[in-house]
Amino acid sequence: MEQNLYDMIADYMEKGFLDNIIDMFRYEPEVYPAALRLMSDERMRVRIGAIALLESLSEINFVHLGEIADSIAPLLKSETAVIRGDAAYGLGIIGVNRHIPQLQSLLNDEIPDIAEAARDSIAAIQQRYPEA
Repeated sequence: MEQNLYDMIADYMEKGFLDNIIDMFRYEPEVYPAALRLMSDERMRVRIGAIALLESLSEINFVHLGEIADSIAPLLKSETAVIRGDAAYGLGIIGVNRHIPQLQSLLNDEIPDIAEAARDSIAAIQQRYPEA
């Protein structure tokens, strides 16, 4: 993803233009990698907006949620605790069964809130996609 496009999306997110960003995700697949960058942005408002984006896309049953989840899964290994926690929470919203092993790696995280977010996300995924 081009830096200028990411900067524009992040600036829109910071200004609260969530509906515009949802439309971009719905119609422009090249912006999917922005989810990872939005969730790891230094601006708290952008990170909160990224979670709102995931929630909104989930509510409309967006067909490419798995791809977006795949793009944010690497954040589970971030050195920054808040990013690990946000990624775990985000996967609870849009993740699928293949993300459970990655979330399980956080069950013994040194930060109890992150371990709890991972547990909650695993439970949410299992509820949405019960194993046959």
